Amino acid sequence: MFKKILIANRGEIALRIIRTCRAMGIATVAIYSDADRQSLHVTAADEAVRIGGFTPRESYLVMDKVLDAAQKTGAEAIHPGYGFLSENHEFARRVTESGLVFIGPSPEAIERLGDKTAARALAQVSNVPFAAGSTDAVSSFEEVREFAERIGFPVILKAAAGGGGKGMRVVERIEDLEHAFRAAQGEALTAFGDNRVFIEKYIVRPRHIEIQILADNHGTVLYFPERECSIQRRHQKVIEESPSTAVTPELRKAMGEAAARLVQTARYTNAGTLEFLVDASGNFYFMEVNTRLQVEHPVTEMVTGVDLVEQQIRIAAGEALSLTQEQIAVPRGHAIECRICVEDVYNDFFPDSGIVSYLSLPQADYIRNESSLYVGYESGIHYDSMAAKLVVWGSNRQEAIERTLHALRNYHIGGFNTTIPFCLFALDSDAFRTGQYSTFFVQEHWRNQVPRDIQHIVAAAAALTRSTSGNRRKPQFPASSIWAQQYK
Repeated sequence: MFKKILIANRGEIALRIIRTCRAMGIATVAIYSDADRQSLHVTAADEAVRIGGFTPRESYLVMDKVLDAAQKTGAEAIHPGYGFLSENHEFARRVTESGLVFIGPSPEAIERLGDKTAARALAQVSNVPFAAGSTDAVSSFEEVREFAERIGFPVILKAAAGGGGKGMRVVERIEDLEHAFRAAQGEALTAFGDNRVFIEKYIVRPRHIEIQILADNHGTVLYFPERECSIQRRHQKVIEESPSTAVTPELRKAMGEAAARLVQTARYTNAGTLEFLVDASGNFYFMEVNTRLQVEHPVTEMVTGVDLVEQQIRIAAGEALSLTQEQIAVPRGHAIECRICVEDVYNDFFPDSGIVSYLSLPQADYIRNESSLYVGYESGIHYDSMAAKLVVWGSNRQEAIERTLHALRNYHIGGFNTTIPFCLFALDSDAFRTGQYSTFFVQEHWRNQVPRDIQHIVAAAAALTRSTSGNRRKPQFPASSIWAQQYK
């Protein structure tokens, strides 16, 4: 087993990995940018190395800085968390070539599955259904237009090299196609350093369902109960739950077995997630593989009792999985995760910024607070807007909903706007309580909830508060920020 692991990430996920490493008796090394010099993960780790810079391109995306920190501190392995370099096959290769262990899949597997177009090709070989579209990246608008006209509108453009909703555009009319194509390319380049995109048929009113897998180096592949991720804004998840009301035991088995087939074909090891769309008839379509730990992994842990980070580390150390498919096949109870993002939900989820002036988190045995927040914490605009996650378990879905609502009402943050009001609304809505919702929840329910004129008043009041408060400021996006691309 490893004695020391460097965590090539920041914020709440770095703290999450540190927690498991500490429980396993493994020392940890944190890295931090100048923007993160006061972040909790810096003091929580056993050692911390400054890598400088403010933006991802100056810090967490610079392979040389990360590898140099690992070498200098004597780390034996690197855990990439999610985002940043976690799905970069070149980084995984350089880690291995440096004599270190990459806690994740092999460089070859990341290249085969981390690239969305390559993953679609493997799905075809593995007899896993997927939506019509390009199996390779589209390089010109003429090629995009040809595909769109062939498969019919609506279509969706997606970044080939990453996920998280970045580089993604839904297009319903030919007149909007070229602008969406250029915008998707630009956002993909900013977020992942790769402007390749692909196109596929957009499934109308789908459910977004994903399957967590674990695969060791001894031939064992396990699939976990599904996660429902349909409550989204800007194609990025806000609320996740497990299990899904849209998935029957038969569908769970079919999706799980399809995920396992694709993983085995790709000779994939460690943790990963296969994302699917499920239509109203119960047909499922493969979207992509996230060759890393997911933001929403805690809901799976809550309904199975499995520490996925621990399993990642053990697999990377060469151990065989001690779990069986039967042990994790049926979810125990129900879990819900709410992402606490620094955003103004009354102003189209526009990212906010500020300094935490007050903080009180809900506490209970059935609650997990995955958080990097503290009084004095400054939320800037260089990184993703998510600052924390609230994860709640219940013996059944109804209990989980009520417990989560109670926890949200007792989750108090002063200093900036968050997604808590939206989460409260969503969980208490008829659509969520009955399980009759889709990825169009925001468009169909939230945006119709607050009249447009009131939205304008709320947005104006929020802007006034930012301009007059001593610890608030209106976000100013540098050209290199992911937000600059999304809101230009």
